[in-house]
Amino acid sequence: MALTTSLVGRVQNTSLPKSHSLLPLLEAVVNGLQAIDARFGSDTGQGRLQVTIERSGQDEFDFGPSGPGRAALKRIVGFAVEDNGVGFTSDNMGSFETLDSDYKAEMGCRGVGRLLWLKAFDRILIRSAYKNEDGDLCTRQFRFSVDREVEHIEPPDGFSDTGTVVHLNGFKDSFQRNAAKTVEAIAREVFEHCIWYFLRPGGAPEVTVVDDDEVVSLNKLMDGFVFSGLPTTTVTIKGKKFDMTNLGLKSSTRNPTPRLYWCAANRVVMEENLTGKIAGLYGRLKDDTSAEFTYVCYLSSDYLDAHVRADRTAFDIDERLGGTLLDEDISLEDIRSGVLQEVERLLSEPLAAARNEGKARVNEFVSNRAPRYRPVLSRLELLGVTVDPSIKDPDLELLLHRNLQKLEAEAIAEGQAVFAEAGSAPLEEYQERLNRYLDAVKDINQSDLAAYVSRRRVILDILFKIIRMNGQGKYSREDAIHSLLMPMRTDSDEIGSDASNLWIIDERLAFHDYLASDKTLKSMPITGSESTKEPDIISTRLVDTPVLTAEGETMPLPSIVVVEIKRPMRNDASEDKDPILQSLDYVKRVRSGGVLTASGRPIPASQDSPAFCYVLADLTPTLVSRCEYANLRRTHDGLGYFGFNESAKAYIEVLSFDRLINAATERNRAFFDKLGLPSS
Repeated sequence: MALTTSLVGRVQNTSLPKSHSLLPLLEAVVNGLQAIDARFGSDTGQGRLQVTIERSGQDEFDFGPSGPGRAALKRIVGFAVEDNGVGFTSDNMGSFETLDSDYKAEMGCRGVGRLLWLKAFDRILIRSAYKNEDGDLCTRQFRFSVDREVEHIEPPDGFSDTGTVVHLNGFKDSFQRNAAKTVEAIAREVFEHCIWYFLRPGGAPEVTVVDDDEVVSLNKLMDGFVFSGLPTTTVTIKGKKFDMTNLGLKSSTRNPTPRLYWCAANRVVMEENLTGKIAGLYGRLKDDTSAEFTYVCYLSSDYLDAHVRADRTAFDIDERLGGTLLDEDISLEDIRSGVLQEVERLLSEPLAAARNEGKARVNEFVSNRAPRYRPVLSRLELLGVTVDPSIKDPDLELLLHRNLQKLEAEAIAEGQAVFAEAGSAPLEEYQERLNRYLDAVKDINQSDLAAYVSRRRVILDILFKIIRMNGQGKYSREDAIHSLLMPMRTDSDEIGSDASNLWIIDERLAFHDYLASDKTLKSMPITGSESTKEPDIISTRLVDTPVLTAEGETMPLPSIVVVEIKRPMRNDASEDKDPILQSLDYVKRVRSGGVLTASGRPIPASQDSPAFCYVLADLTPTLVSRCEYANLRRTHDGLGYFGFNESAKAYIEVLSFDRLINAATERNRAFFDKLGLPSS
C-alpha cells in the first residue's frame, strides 16, 4: 500500500525559530545560486541574482530605524528572488513536487526549503524559463500554498533567457516583526548566510538587494568586509576533517565580535561568539602593522553536512559526550576544542599582543582604583584571568572580584585537605603543601586588608564632597552625612559591624554593646526610656572590654557615646537649639532610664557611666557662641572645641567637618601611603 504525505502536517511539523525569520528567503537565494552554478559552472561571473524587498502600499509604518532624511519604513509584505540560472527544468520540477526529495542531496540539500517558505509566507508564486531536451526555451508558472499545494497556471511571457523568479508573498506577522527591517541589514544577513559562495575559488555571481530606489551590492559588501585573507586550515577530530576558512574582517565592521560560523551545504547554520574562549580573543585584534581586524571562522565538513538538521538551524550532534557513547563519536565540544586550538596557533602573535594589553589594563586599574587585588594579582594570572583591554572599570572590578572568590574557595578547600592529612602524609611533603596553603591565605588576607583600607579612602572622599556647596549654591542636608556615618533608623541588632563608618569620628566606636541611629530613646531596648526624642547616634560600650560584646552582659557599666550632626554651614544654634545641651540631655536620659542589656538583663543603676558627646558641625558664629558659653576650649588648629562638663560627667568635643576629615585622614595616612592611595 502506498503511503501518502500531508503537506499541512509537514509544514506544521517543520521548525522555524523566530530568530531565523529570514531563513526562508535565504533558502530561496541559495536555490538561485545553485541554479546559476548549474548553468554556468565555474564561470560564475555571468550569473545574476537580485532580491527585491516588497513593502506595504498602505500608510502603516513600521517602528524600525530610519536614517537622516529618510521616511519611516513601511512593513515588509514579501520578497522577490530573481536569477538567470538553469530554470525549473522537468527534473527540478519533479524534485519540487516530491517532499524530502534527494535530487540535490550531494549538495547537502534536504528538500525542506519550500516547507520553510510556507512556514513564514502565505503563498508562493514561481515563474521560470528553462530549455528542454531539444534546446528550446520553455516557461512554466505555478502557485504554491498550504491549501492548494502546487497549482499550475498559464505559462508566463517576457522571458528571453532561462531563469526563475520566486515571489514570497504574505509575510506572516509573527516572523515579519522579528526579521531585519532595513535593506542594509537584510543584505548583510543574506551575505553572511551565503558567504561561502563569495569565498570559494571563482567567487560568486553578481548579487544585489533592492529596496525601492536603494540598491546594495553583496559583491561590494565583500570588498568592504574582508581585511585580510588568513590561511585556510584543516583540523582532524577523531579521524574526521574539518575545513576552517579564516578571515580578518575590517575594523569598520559593525560587529567586532570574534565569531565561529558552523556551516553545512554551503550555508551558515549556527553562529557562535568566541569572545573570551581563547585568552586574548576579545573584540578586535591588531596585526604586525597595528591595523585592527576582527577574526571570524567559517567551519565546514562532510561530517557537518551529514548531521545538519532538516531545518538547517542546528546539528544532530551532542554538545558533549557521556561515558556510554563510542570513542569514535564526536561532540560539538570536541570540534570546538580542536578549532580553538588551531585558532590560537594561527593568531599566536596578535593574541599575545592582546594579552599584554589586557595585563597592562589590569595593572593600571589595580594600581589606581583597586589596590586590594595587588597581593593576589599573580595568583589571578595563574587562574588564566585575561581581559579585554577596552573593558570598563565596573566590569573589570566584577571580573576580578569573581576570581578572587574562586581563590578564596580554593584556599578553604585546600586548607581542609591539608589539615585532614596532618600526621598521615610524609613530613616533607606535608610541610611543602602546608607552606603553599599558608602563602595563599596570606595573600588573600592582605587583599582583604587592602580592600578595607581602600574603602576608608573612598568614604573620606565622599564625605569631602558632601560637605561642599553644590552647583546650586546649597549644602547637603545632615541626612546625607548621617547615612554615611551609619544607616538611619537602624541599630546594631539590624546591621553588621562593618555597615557603619563611625571610625571617622573615633576608632573606639567600632567596639560597642549597643548602637542606634536616629531612633527614639523609647525604641531602644538598652534605655527603658519613654522619651520620643531622637539622638542622631547613641552608643554604649562596656568599660575595659577590648572586643565587641554581642550579648552585652559583662560588667561594669557601659560608657555612653552621643553624636549630634548638623547641616554644613548651619548658623541657627541658640539656647533652644543648642546641640551641646541636647547631647548632654540624651546622656542624662540614658543614665536614668532603667538600662537593659541587648539580651534584656538589667544593668545596675549608676550616674557615673563615662559619657562622650560629639557634635559634628561647621563653626558658624552661633555655634562658636554656644561653645564659649559651655566653657569649651578651642583646638590648636582652630577647627574645633573640646572640654569636660563636670556636672554632667561628660567629655564634649565639637568638630568642624574639615577637622573631622583631616583627623580621620591622618589616622589612616600610613595605610593609604602603603597602598599608594592619595592621603589628602
